[in-house]
Amino acid sequence: MYRLATIYLHDDVESKDVVHDIFAQILDGNRAIREETAESYLLSSVRNRCLNVIRSRQIQERVQHLYLLDVETTIMPSEHFDEELKVLYNGIDKLDPPIYRDIIMQHFSYGTTFKDIARRFGVSETTIYKHLRRALCQLRTHLKKQ
Repeated sequence: MYRLATIYLHDDVESKDVVHDIFAQILDGNRAIREETAESYLLSSVRNRCLNVIRSRQIQERVQHLYLLDVETTIMPSEHFDEELKVLYNGIDKLDPPIYRDIIMQHFSYGTTFKDIARRFGVSETTIYKHLRRALCQLRTHLKKQ
């Protein structure tokens, strides 16, 4: 199981985590696994869990890429910075639905991780990434109008 996870993920620590999670899920879930299907069940579980990890990585990389596209590297005088900051906060206040505003503030102002934000709202990390992408698109549109 560990070797299969390593083939998929190319990361020893993450591979061990995947295998550990599968056994922990079996112990916590009170699932009865028949002996004749145990090997195929465990290997399928490893494959599926690895694919989920890979998908999460890809979504996170896309969000980071979108964020990096939004960052300007030009240096501006402080009076322009204050004006731009007011426009930005105005745009954040106008985000709809309000969960977008909460996610932006939690992540960028308070440094909360996506995992913690997802846990707080009771949704998956993928949902948080999608909300963040939509919020950034709304902000981008607002900033272009200004």
